[in-house]
Amino acid sequence: MRHLFALLVVALWPALAEAQTDSATLNAAFTGLARLSFSANSITFVDADPDFVPQVSSSPATITISTKARASSGGTVTLSVQASDDLRSGVATIPASHVTWTVSGAGFLGGTLSATAAQTVATWTGSGVRSGTQSFYFRNLWTHPTGTYTLTMLYTLSAA
Repeated sequence: MRHLFALLVVALWPALAEAQTDSATLNAAFTGLARLSFSANSITFVDADPDFVPQVSSSPATITISTKARASSGGTVTLSVQASDDLRSGVATIPASHVTWTVSGAGFLGGTLSATAAQTVATWTGSGVRSGTQSFYFRNLWTHPTGTYTLTMLYTLSAA
């Protein structure tokens, strides 16, 4: 009987060692994600004689904008900017629209700042990493009241 048991164990051993196959499912969800950075977080305009400098360039002269965005297949990525308000110095104001910009970089668009509606700075199709530059100009007029004016520009990077 002892030999019969050993024979059965040896006879079953190869069947137990055979490879088994099965399948598994891998799920990965990637949601829309966007990241935005600037080479500088503020700009200034120096005082100048409007007769000689009708458009004052900002300092720094250009700001590099770097974006990273995930979008759906064929989805649109949009970078926009809106002024928090008009330029203010106490109760005195200058319209935000006196600030304009030019750009370089694929997908970037020149424009005029607005306190009432977001303005498109750049737009692309699909996910990716992109960068460009934005140069600001201030419309310099004799009619501007004296003062130190400020406003905040709110940039929004969205991916659909």
